[in-house]
Amino acid sequence: MSALTGILYAVLIAYLGGWYTGYWSGNFSLLLFILTAVTMAYWLAERFHFQPARERAAADLLASDTKRREALAAQGIARVDGNVEGAREEILRQPWWLDWTAGLFPVILIVFLLRSFLFEPFKIPSGSMVPTLLVGDLILVNKFHYGVRLPVINKKIIANHDVARGDVMVFRYPEDTSMDFIKRVAAVPGDEVSYLNQRLYINGQLVPVQSQGDYYDEDSMQYRQRFSEKLGEKEHQLLVNTQRQPLFRPDRKDGPFPFQENCKYSPEGVTCKVPAGHYFMLGDNRDNSRDSRFWGFVPDENIVGKAFFVWMNFGNLKRIGSFN
Repeated sequence: MSALTGILYAVLIAYLGGWYTGYWSGNFSLLLFILTAVTMAYWLAERFHFQPARERAAADLLASDTKRREALAAQGIARVDGNVEGAREEILRQPWWLDWTAGLFPVILIVFLLRSFLFEPFKIPSGSMVPTLLVGDLILVNKFHYGVRLPVINKKIIANHDVARGDVMVFRYPEDTSMDFIKRVAAVPGDEVSYLNQRLYINGQLVPVQSQGDYYDEDSMQYRQRFSEKLGEKEHQLLVNTQRQPLFRPDRKDGPFPFQENCKYSPEGVTCKVPAGHYFMLGDNRDNSRDSRFWGFVPDENIVGKAFFVWMNFGNLKRIGSFN
């Protein structure tokens, strides 16, 4: 078993090394599930086989020593050299390969349950959500806000709150579901959403914005105009480069995205009818975000959870707190 455990650890290290260096993409949810299952198997084997076997061997050693001492005492020998307590402790000691598998099972199980059903940490990798979220923000994602989902397969089994306009949502990137993205929900199923001349319209109504002055964008080292926008119940801030008028068009390299026929593109922007079970996502850094304007809609089965709290930014501790 020690050799098998060594092989399993070698495979794990090789997998993590290849993932870290970019040789292949990893699936942390699947990895955590496998680790939970493997360590549980070791824990069960320890609980019902290996530990009882060690205890029986220790008991046999004590019984044998007691019997020897009784036999010697019957012959009038009261003083007997040797102490089996050290040997007993050695027999009862858990071997390394069980300590590093069965011993880790409770910790891994707790992490698996917390991450799968309650909260998942997420690191902001890009500036697409500036000024709401900055590169380096470590955030928490509420996994049960939109309903309870089975881990790995992400199938919803218990419904909870509906997705609302204005939510900041983490989801599996439709073009590569091994990657998680974070954007703001701009439109929900049945909505007609337009982004024309850098202004957002929902069902034909212009979403109101108010100027908040300039904002220094550290990524581009330029000043951007900052606005407050009320999309849903709460206001949030966004950046717009009013000197840039991008030409929108689908740029998916391997073909059209699902329901692309629901979208109409023009030099002014894009208008889409959101299909059932899908959502239209936008970044708050509107001119520095590759979002639903380019790769289409997010299906409900891709939802990871609702982002709600910055729990750490090592470069700026003032970032810690909730956000809209």
